[in-house]
Amino acid sequence: MPSWRTTLTTAGISGTRLREDYTHAARRVLRREPAPYLALRLLAAPPLVPYLAAGLAFMNLVDDVAETGTPQQRAAGLAALTERVGTALKSGDSPDPVVRAYTHAVDSRGLPGHWVTQFLAGAATAEAGFDGFADEAGFQAYLDAYAWPGVLVFTGLQYQGGPDPEQAAGWRRFVDAAQRVDFLADLHGDLADGRLCIPLARLDEHSVTRADLERARDTPAVRALLAAESRRARAALDATHGILDLAEPGLRPVIATMADLMAHQLTAVERAGAGALRRDVGYGLAAPLRILLRAAASRKASRRPTSTRR
Repeated sequence: MPSWRTTLTTAGISGTRLREDYTHAARRVLRREPAPYLALRLLAAPPLVPYLAAGLAFMNLVDDVAETGTPQQRAAGLAALTERVGTALKSGDSPDPVVRAYTHAVDSRGLPGHWVTQFLAGAATAEAGFDGFADEAGFQAYLDAYAWPGVLVFTGLQYQGGPDPEQAAGWRRFVDAAQRVDFLADLHGDLADGRLCIPLARLDEHSVTRADLERARDTPAVRALLAAESRRARAALDATHGILDLAEPGLRPVIATMADLMAHQLTAVERAGAGALRRDVGYGLAAPLRILLRAAASRKASRRPTSTRR
């Protein structure tokens, strides 16, 4: 793995201030999401790494503002952030190093600005004002408004000029699976925060109440509901097959690792059953390290020149 300084140089990022901005963004990602950061550093092609790190830092920044404080504080924070980002996209400058790095990445990689504005708009509506889903249509609307543009403000930077319609559609399938797994894995914490992320119509289908979930009742109906949600997540994960063909070669090892981690976490949710209502289902430590090291070894082997006998 090349040093961070070498990685910045390989990506063509020059100038002390700009390099410091990207370094600040990368450190923010490392503190908040060490596993994705390590996957980028170990597995992605170095010319892509700084741009993707800036994209992930920006995505996390928006998420944090959308999820912190009272509804009024969230709305005010997102309005201010949207104004700062809009100004930065036009001027190329900002007082925030994360925003500076990200807007430079957007300009350098040619990511269409509508993904950024759609993500910020979704943060202010679908996420900051989140009050659950009535049915599957509500969940899909949430993906369209927030989660899909959210993943593309990050992964869209892999494509020079942004994703084409087929690539964007592939990431729509990917985020459908990722969001379902995430909601199941975080059931306990979300319920503790007053967020119910399973559509109410599906609770009704199984004669389960919100109180049943909040009190972590281990009943046949609750188990059936969670098993059905896990099957939906598994089907969505199966539907992401082919995403590697739509990714840039330099990012494929990272995407494969992300998919493996999702599958691992979903398996853990399935095993937990109603236990997922008593504690969040994390990745653990051993499995992510094993998956990451296996991917790193595979990448290293694929880059090793093959010898021919004479």
